[in-house]
Amino acid sequence: MKYNSTKPSFARQLDAQDDLSPFRDQFVIQDPTLIYLDGNSLGRLPQATPDHMKYAIEHQWGERLIRGWNDGWINKPAEVGSKIAEIIGARPDEVIVCDTTSINLYKLALAALQARPERKTILSDALNFPSDLYILQGICDLMGEEHRLDLIPSDQSLSVPLENCRERIGDDTALVTLSHVSFKSAFMYDMEKVTHLAHQAGALTLWDLSHSAGAVPLELHDWDVDLAVGCTYKYLNGGPGAPAFLYIRRDLQDKLIPPIWGWFGAQAPFDFDLDFTPARDLTRFQISTPHILSLLAVEPALEITLKAGIKNLRQKSMQQSEYLIYLAREFLFPLGYKLGSPTDARERGSHVTLQHPEAYRICRALIEPQDADIRVIPDFREPDNVRLGIAPLYTSFLDLHQAIGRMEQIVQEKEYLKYSEEYLSVT
Repeated sequence: MKYNSTKPSFARQLDAQDDLSPFRDQFVIQDPTLIYLDGNSLGRLPQATPDHMKYAIEHQWGERLIRGWNDGWINKPAEVGSKIAEIIGARPDEVIVCDTTSINLYKLALAALQARPERKTILSDALNFPSDLYILQGICDLMGEEHRLDLIPSDQSLSVPLENCRERIGDDTALVTLSHVSFKSAFMYDMEKVTHLAHQAGALTLWDLSHSAGAVPLELHDWDVDLAVGCTYKYLNGGPGAPAFLYIRRDLQDKLIPPIWGWFGAQAPFDFDLDFTPARDLTRFQISTPHILSLLAVEPALEITLKAGIKNLRQKSMQQSEYLIYLAREFLFPLGYKLGSPTDARERGSHVTLQHPEAYRICRALIEPQDADIRVIPDFREPDNVRLGIAPLYTSFLDLHQAIGRMEQIVQEKEYLKYSEEYLSVT
């Protein structure tokens, strides 16, 4: 995709030609002067969610009380999971919504290691989200000194070449677990090829889809992916702290033993047997009572995503990321910014990272302007990354044009010098 105009009128023209632009109206946008480029950390609130939750609270909970379980609550983890399955290319009975991403990663990683007892190595990479690595380090500590976590080095903290994966996957590798899209650089693995490499070596795969689900097309079942986890509060717009999901390929579901035995994972939970008998399918990886209200809040946004179509969303995302990078080259690179994401859109998820030595104070100036007419909400990521999340359901081309304009102004006029270098609690 080539662009040849930096005028705001061209951005408006691109918006007018965008078939997905009507979906923007399905989200709450109260402040037209706020440009929100943090949807890859917390998605916007769908317009339909408040009424959906009002009904859930007042009728399902308030009137029906405990009868709500037999009215349908008991099946919600699987029902909502089947909708996510459609978005990530899985079968309806291969995804369930429960717990958090970290807890699901722990459960699936430990089950995978128990399924490969003769192997002692977990393979991940230096780009992975730190929480994922902490979980894996804790598992190695739990399993004993024989188990170890091996990290594939990254190429200039941007990407991991496929050949690096090939070289590190070996006879002792039990599990290859990676973030499909890197949280900092947006580097995106070729999931099908890496999964094939792992299977050739006899290892299992476990993917973190937190920056993929709802942003890029996936074909987990057809690519023979073993296991996956992901969150619902980013591109899936489920709300802060929304429950996570896990995926287990159908043929593995009765072979993996959950490391945490809870009553909702039992074959017959309401028999209240004193000895645990796991369910025959992936519901064995549930632990306890589902968080129904937060689970119900995920539903409206999934309907929007399904209606828009994940392939359409990906096409727009690639167009917008290319446009953003084009504007950055024209306006920002001469001011000391540089690209912190892969240049090839096929190797990039739905955010773009721009690096600058004053990245933190630039972010503060974007979020808390003292004189500007617009505010921009990005993400700051250590040490020098301004992360701009593109959520194609509601991000406009004009949003991107105006955001780049503010980033140019802040450095040109040295606005960032007005802000403290001391970090806030949440960055």
